[in-house]
Amino acid sequence: MSLSFFAAIAVFLFILFFLYQRQRRNNTLSQLVLFGLILGSLFGLGIHVVLGTGNPVIQQVLEWTNIVGSGYVGLLKMIIMPLVLVSMISAVLKLDKGGSLGKISGITIFVLLLTTAIAALVGIVVTHVFGLSAAGLTEGAREAARATVLENRLQSVHDLTIPQMLISFIPTNPFADLTGARSTSIIAIVIFGVLAGIAARKVAHENSELEPTIKSIVDASQAIVMRLVRMIMALTPYGIAALMAKVVATSSVADILNLFGFIVASYSAIILMFVVHGLLLSFVGVSPKQYFKKIWPVLTFAFTSRSSAATIPLNVETQINKLNVPPAVANLSATFGATIGQNGCAGIYPAMLAVMVAPTVGINPMDTHFILSLIAIVTISSFGIAGVGGGATFAALIVLPAMGLPVTIAALLISIEPLIDMARTALNVSGAMTAGTITSRLLKQQDLNPDGETASQQA
Repeated sequence: MSLSFFAAIAVFLFILFFLYQRQRRNNTLSQLVLFGLILGSLFGLGIHVVLGTGNPVIQQVLEWTNIVGSGYVGLLKMIIMPLVLVSMISAVLKLDKGGSLGKISGITIFVLLLTTAIAALVGIVVTHVFGLSAAGLTEGAREAARATVLENRLQSVHDLTIPQMLISFIPTNPFADLTGARSTSIIAIVIFGVLAGIAARKVAHENSELEPTIKSIVDASQAIVMRLVRMIMALTPYGIAALMAKVVATSSVADILNLFGFIVASYSAIILMFVVHGLLLSFVGVSPKQYFKKIWPVLTFAFTSRSSAATIPLNVETQINKLNVPPAVANLSATFGATIGQNGCAGIYPAMLAVMVAPTVGINPMDTHFILSLIAIVTISSFGIAGVGGGATFAALIVLPAMGLPVTIAALLISIEPLIDMARTALNVSGAMTAGTITSRLLKQQDLNPDGETASQQA
């Protein structure tokens, strides 16, 4: 290994040490996340500029820094299933004063689908305003290979129906779903947790002697899991620094410039949807400024990790302790939001692609019937994206053929996919947290402890 490799690793270790020192000085998580974001980006840019594009030393450095980044993401994924299962059982047990589980689920899903429909409309309008078209895109060797893969995957979703998607949510083997064996495992575990919670409530009501034991076991399990979540959250600044270093160091300036118009349009649509989230929250009495300030660390991790599922533990913890959302609502919105009604991946992205490719097959993308059909298909398909897995790509594979459009456009954007996917994931997570907060306010619920303090006051 070269001297430049050891120098780069030494700089990265210094960044981690700096973050550790700031953490010992009791900086807030938001401040630490910002430090990690900036320092990681500067480190990635530094090795990209100093070592030069394509230098094998960059890959060697990233293999080692990735221990921190991928390790952090792995720890979050580790805790997802235990958190969802235990939290849902606990939430159902405590619903005596909290309202109907069916009502909570219904409102949460409605808000997720509503915001996805709005996201599709925003994507359509922004694409039209920017004048984007698939006609100007070029296809290289990498894009051609990607097109072949997409055509093969298209067959796996071509005959998939909504009833089949719904059936895939049923936890036929909860032990396998706890390992994340299926793309619908998270929803399956939510359903299993709800059923287990209902069963536990019935047993407690039928046998009063077992009620204290059941509650103490569930409370102890939840306390342990939440403590583990907080332990992992303490590693967030380090993980984000490593993840941002990889993103910046591996970005291609040529690819970015080549598709700059689509990047700007995508980010414009995503920013507009963040504004929509803020407006919807203001309608239920929540300050958009305070909301985004509180969820900043969660959005930052979603942005760098590009994983809505991995963000679930941070999502739930922040909703409960920062936004005063009851545990039942927080868990349902976080888990549903990671698989249903994703505003960025299932809303904006397929809508933009459809508008771009429509003129190439003789369709007017501004035709009212086309727009209404596209919004309806995007909204419906967003409910079943988890049934096929793959996020934005599979959303496109469902929506485009349903509109009679070719899917190859998705392959032509492969070079800038990671850059846009980061912002889409952050929007997905914001949509889930918006749904949880709105549901909580509509049901007029506050997560109060016996002494009258809210969870956020205790934290």
